[in-house]
Amino acid sequence: MTRPRSELVCPSATPWYHCVCRCVRRSFLCGQDALTGKDFSHRKAWILARLALLSEVFTIDLGAYAVMANHYHLVLRLDTEHAAGLSDEEVISRWKRLFSLPILVKRLYDGVQVTEAETIAARAIVAIWRNRLADISWYMRCINEPIARQANHEDGCTGRFWEGRYKSQAILDEAGLLACLVYVDLNPLRAGVVEVPEKSVDVSLNQRVAEHSVQEHNEDLPALLPFSGNYSQNMREGIPYAFADYMQLVDWTGRAQRSDKRGHIDAAMPSILNRLDIDLESFLQTVSHHQLSHGSVIGQPEKCEQRAHQLGRSRCLSPPLRHCV
Repeated sequence: MTRPRSELVCPSATPWYHCVCRCVRRSFLCGQDALTGKDFSHRKAWILARLALLSEVFTIDLGAYAVMANHYHLVLRLDTEHAAGLSDEEVISRWKRLFSLPILVKRLYDGVQVTEAETIAARAIVAIWRNRLADISWYMRCINEPIARQANHEDGCTGRFWEGRYKSQAILDEAGLLACLVYVDLNPLRAGVVEVPEKSVDVSLNQRVAEHSVQEHNEDLPALLPFSGNYSQNMREGIPYAFADYMQLVDWTGRAQRSDKRGHIDAAMPSILNRLDIDLESFLQTVSHHQLSHGSVIGQPEKCEQRAHQLGRSRCLSPPLRHCV
């Protein structure tokens, strides 16, 4: 049964969400199309450029991404407090980077003399925009619509580019967050595209490794929420683990062989820290291998039960996720 988006996305319950969007009929419209022989891989750069712009406009942080040949994954954190703290002028400045301003708001922004009624009406519009700056539906819309138009123009056609509305899953706890981040970063490995996860392109792990080595952000890529190294219980502060520990987790999980996926890290391959020549302490967090493509929430059983109770439902469909050890 289809659930309303208001049930699936609730910032007061959790700010973290896993979103997936697929090309129509799962066609390879962002990669090598075996049927036609055409290569659409350049469209992945379109998506990344769009994510880079939206990371500057929306108050939504990007934790991980994977842009594949026929779909993409995002791990997002909503920051409603940041949006609430913006001045009206800041909201307008952000919004006009994506959309043209109505005359009423433009006059207010330009400092033109307006009546009290016009000011009230303009600020009411700005209040709507403020809410949208922390809204996943608007964020995904601002990715998908321009990409679809650009691709259709390139192909000289009309119609759907994306299969439908994006799918979202609420991430309820730290175990679910770690599992989801790893799942996204390992997508190319599991698909058999690469032999080791850090060699993946158009994936957040590759960007993190590259930026870690040069200690500088690549302006052509979206800004990523950093690993705070703070092992707290408050996920609103950021990704509450050290990056080195996370890479160990990616490496450990990637070595697990799965019957439903083609790729895994060869057992003879050195550890990821050795491959990258990083001398850091090993970590203690591990998770069981998992399948995160089903369900509306991600988290440990008690968190899923609590969320179901909040929604007045007997249960929330979620992938199996065990406690970290």
